[in-house]
Amino acid sequence: MEPLRRIEALIEPALAAQGYELVRVRLTGNVRRTLQVMIERSDARSMAVDDCAAASAALSALLDVEDPIEESYLLEVSSPGIDRPLVRARDFERYAGFDARVHTHQPINGRRRFRGRLLGATGGCVRLACDNVDVAIRLEDIADAKLILTDELIAAHEGERGLKA
Repeated sequence: MEPLRRIEALIEPALAAQGYELVRVRLTGNVRRTLQVMIERSDARSMAVDDCAAASAALSALLDVEDPIEESYLLEVSSPGIDRPLVRARDFERYAGFDARVHTHQPINGRRRFRGRLLGATGGCVRLACDNVDVAIRLEDIADAKLILTDELIAAHEGERGLKA
């Protein structure tokens, strides 16, 4: 099993027990390694600093015992933020109607970078209205995807949280 998948499988149950969902895990840096764990609340409420601190404490203890990374590293637990990465099919569904940037591993019709309005995800494909054309991109072909920070996204985010603009 790929090391990051192993870490995901290890930490997901601990996060779920605390009321969090795993968004993404990344291991960065060559000299000073950082394990980045991005989480969100299972109840879809806003993340607070205390949420990240609680999850960090639990994960730190678990990772110290299991020791899935040989070299030393820094654990960083964060929330996805407004212009969040899109990782799971349900992320693309939840944010349908908003603008996103999608980069693929290999070129699709001669390009690897797409920017447009999300149309959702069905049958293992993400749909994106890009340059007046609907594009379907298989989830496994996506290297990176992220919401684009727009006034529309900010207003929707504030509406979800009950905040005033």
